Amino acid sequence: MNPSAEDPTAPVVGVGPHPLPWPSDDRLDPELLADGDRRNVIDRYRYWKLEAIVADLELNRSGLHVAIQNWEHDFNIGSIVRTANAFNVGGVHIVGKRRWNRRGAMVTDRYLRVHHHETEESLFGWLGERGIDAVGVDNLPGSVPLETAALPRDVCLVFGSEGLGLTPGAVAGCSRLVAITQRGSTRSLNAGAAAAIAMYHWCLQHPATEPLA
Repeated sequence: MNPSAEDPTAPVVGVGPHPLPWPSDDRLDPELLADGDRRNVIDRYRYWKLEAIVADLELNRSGLHVAIQNWEHDFNIGSIVRTANAFNVGGVHIVGKRRWNRRGAMVTDRYLRVHHHETEESLFGWLGERGIDAVGVDNLPGSVPLETAALPRDVCLVFGSEGLGLTPGAVAGCSRLVAITQRGSTRSLNAGAAAAIAMYHWCLQHPATEPLA
């Protein structure tokens, strides 16, 4: 959060102008070097041009994909996209309505491959052509505990809209279902929280060879 009149003690995100002389590197953005880089990026990417960051991320995209059903302009989609960026997933797939609430993504969608599919059939066709397994995440009959499940390296975790959960068509297109074991009284987890847990579970099974720093 940047300083404001309401909170003058708030911390400043990022770094200020780069001291002269500037380093000679085509990846660096002269405007950011001059004005400072206040973006929410890791230190490695400070002052880098957007396209340079994306190109570097492309070198280490994971085999993990994430699909979210978007029938009701789910506000969780932005949060899921932001988490997907943190894990450098191979792609995010929006199924249903093309428009989604980007506010929660905090512009992280600019660093990702975001695909749109009008129908579930389109999503599963896309995945099938590339040999990517589809695994649904929902606490439905027949699901197995996520914490005991071995997830493929090339997989798409499929999430339903908040409240509605996975549709019958989505369930039919998935090879299997997994669910996060809960111990409290609530029937289900927030979709954004569930997605973060599931993505992290995949990362534990398939650690990056060269983690970003």
